Amino acid sequence: MITRIVSQLFYFYYILIIVRIFLTWVQTINWEQQPFGWIRSVTDPFLNIFRGIIPPIGGVLDISPILAIILLQILQGIVVGALSSLGL
Repeated sequence: MITRIVSQLFYFYYILIIVRIFLTWVQTINWEQQPFGWIRSVTDPFLNIFRGIIPPIGGVLDISPILAIILLQILQGIVVGALSSLGL
């Protein structure tokens, strides 16, 4: 039960990052309006970790979401695997 909930939370965060990627392609979005501001406030702190390591290429191409999703998949495997082995 707990394992499934944690796995779903990881999946939800993946979706938020993907939505954030697609929204950056729309030039007319006001990031201060809801729900856009909420998505940004939830995803940017995690993405900024990777932006600090590899800044956007040419100020345009941001690969931080790719790195973030890869790390999330690794973390999900570790966390969900540990919870499963505990029988949760």
